[in-house]
Amino acid sequence: MLERARGRGHELGCSPVDAGTGTALRLLAAASRARAVVEVGTGSGVSTLCLLGGMPADGVLTTIDDEPEHLRAAREALAEAGVRGNRVRVIGGRAQDVLPRLTDGAYDLVLLDADRLDLDAHLDQAMRLLHPGGLVVVVGALHRDRVADPAQRDEVTTAVRLAGRRVRDDERLLPALLPVGDGLLVGVVR
Repeated sequence: MLERARGRGHELGCSPVDAGTGTALRLLAAASRARAVVEVGTGSGVSTLCLLGGMPADGVLTTIDDEPEHLRAAREALAEAGVRGNRVRVIGGRAQDVLPRLTDGAYDLVLLDADRLDLDAHLDQAMRLLHPGGLVVVVGALHRDRVADPAQRDEVTTAVRLAGRRVRDDERLLPALLPVGDGLLVGVVR
């Protein structure tokens, strides 16, 4: 099922998370007992399924994407997996427009896997949405190994690098960079 969702993602060109990253996401959702999750960047639904796999049966995941084709593919993956409709809120639209409408301090985990140029704004929103003990998770924190190379100064690499520094230096967070997939940056709200 996950492989079929990954295949649809590759067809759409949306880079679904790999198996190791998916396993780490499931583990983080389970370890944090996440009942309320926000996912920015639905893609083809691979990370959605992984997060749901670690959440309790009464957990609700809100996923946001501005690409109708991605949302269609994710809905297909959710239906194929037999996920009940009341477990996932699929919202079409730009995260910058949707996130401000979500409730402050009401979420256990916020996954950021969308436009890297918007990471700074998404981190602002994630910090507002999370309660103490909540997790902010950034997928692709190594950006194809470009982040560690100071010679790489393109706009996207710079945005990802700055997000990493921001999470590392934020006194409200306990950060870790997990070496799975393309890097998983995790911060626990103190």
